[in-house]
Amino acid sequence: MARIKRSSRILSKAEKRLASIESINSSLDVGEGLTVQGYNEKIEKMRQSLQVYNRALSTIDNLLTQLIENEQDLADYSEKILRGIAYKFGSNSHEYQMAGGTRKSDRKRPVRQSPVVPTSQE
Repeated sequence: MARIKRSSRILSKAEKRLASIESINSSLDVGEGLTVQGYNEKIEKMRQSLQVYNRALSTIDNLLTQLIENEQDLADYSEKILRGIAYKFGSNSHEYQMAGGTRKSDRKRPVRQSPVVPTSQE
């Protein structure tokens, strides 16, 4: 399942606002260091941060997929090697137990209980 990529309402609003401000004057300076150029730089910085973040999410998704595939491959290999040991030494052998298997003689078998037949008392 891919992670949801992020978007920014604030970035969208700022881009629209910048377009409107540039229609007034493309080099507007309202004082105290607030300029169209500074606003544009802040917007671009946010855009780049968002892009880096979304790329990182894609990379994480890719790494997670690889991790899951490798984990499944290892699980399959573990199962096969245990079956191979059971084939070579037997499923009731000490070697099979040493490899992590449960010896056949050590497995619990379900005990079937005979159904209780009610006796009728008259």
